[in-house]
Amino acid sequence: MSKDTIVRGGTVVFPERGEEAADILLRDGAIAGVLRPGESAPDGAETIDAKGLHVFPGIIDAHVHFGFGEPITEYTTETIYAAQGGVTTMLAYFLRNEAYSEMFEEEKREAEARAFIDFAFHFSTAQEVHVQEIPKYVHELGVTSFKYFMNFKGEEGRYLGLDGTDDGFFLNLLQESAKHEGVVVVAHAENIEIVNRIRREFREQGRNSLRDFCESKPVFTEVESMMRAMYFAEHTGAAIYFPHVSCALGLDEVRRYRERYPDIFVETCPHYLTHTMDADLGSLGKTNPPLRTEDDVEALWDGLADGTVEVVASDHVPRKRSTKEGKNIWQSSQGFPGSATVLPVLLSEGYHKRGLPLQTIAELVCANPAAIFGIGKRKGAIAVGMDADLTLVDLEKEREVVPDELGSYSDYSIYEGWTLKGWPVRTIVRGVTVMQDGKMVPEAAGHGRYLSRPLV
Repeated sequence: MSKDTIVRGGTVVFPERGEEAADILLRDGAIAGVLRPGESAPDGAETIDAKGLHVFPGIIDAHVHFGFGEPITEYTTETIYAAQGGVTTMLAYFLRNEAYSEMFEEEKREAEARAFIDFAFHFSTAQEVHVQEIPKYVHELGVTSFKYFMNFKGEEGRYLGLDGTDDGFFLNLLQESAKHEGVVVVAHAENIEIVNRIRREFREQGRNSLRDFCESKPVFTEVESMMRAMYFAEHTGAAIYFPHVSCALGLDEVRRYRERYPDIFVETCPHYLTHTMDADLGSLGKTNPPLRTEDDVEALWDGLADGTVEVVASDHVPRKRSTKEGKNIWQSSQGFPGSATVLPVLLSEGYHKRGLPLQTIAELVCANPAAIFGIGKRKGAIAVGMDADLTLVDLEKEREVVPDELGSYSDYSIYEGWTLKGWPVRTIVRGVTVMQDGKMVPEAAGHGRYLSRPLV
């Protein structure tokens, strides 16, 4: 920014201490001051009126997928979609079959030319070269989180062009990662050998509903793999992060294991907080892990409240409706869009309906993902010197979810037709407004920047 801006009259939601009336001074893309209400600002400062609004640190979506929609242009459409939901930073999974060092700079340039918000990458590891190059990824590319699909054994990853791996590969990944303090391994937990057998039996029986798909991946196939991953992590000294945890049993085992090994982090997603396997979604509701039961939904809300779950993220996949409908449940694609509705769901279903504190929400989608993934010195809090990323929220605003209004390449939402209460009305990234009152600022295209995450 070329001049000072002050955000006046809002209630600031500090992840570390809760809600306070405060004004925020922005200068040159950073937070220059947190002021008492009405405290004088520098002469000539522009004012953003936040009266009646709650001011969160910029929302971080720590689980986004690119490459499933329109290549390259996704960096425009999906950052628009995220910004509509108040997201100022996304961490996107990057998956290729060759060495990331060979295409990273070009991908970064393409993204920075289009993105409205800041971004970082998790690299998915599926080839020996990926493990061999971890020191380069960490120290030269600034990537400090690595995904491993425990289910990509045999032919399971073929649809993405990936060869199968095994537990030896996983152990090697953990060993290499443990050499670099601050590196996190993200483990998709799933025992695909058991799932394959159940899935084959169900298909032979002609079972073809969303519930059938969900029951083909029972809870223990997720949790058994979580337990194995925690044991491997403890053995190697690596930090392990479980994305999209879907069930009560998984949380119970994490609580138990943390008593002997603390470097375990847990994420869940909004859809596991709002939908069950009996949802009237058909193939639109197919995701992995699958939707579970009402008991699991309640357990996950409890996990947010007691701190067992540290992060809520979208697992956003920008596919078209046509990739999910018109097929049987087994052929339908997995996943659905979600970045734009993470915060509204937490506010509507969590804060308004369940009394989940705003401070807890700020921890789940701001401070915790920033700390876990190595951007906590810049993102996730409102303090002097931090990036001027702010999400201004009207807690009373009710809005129906209409996919066409949100800007994704995808053309549907599992929340379509829902009226959610509590929406962002302004998204500010490094001092620049990229979304206001549901409208994008066209000039902000290309404002987003890649976040290198140097180790301390």
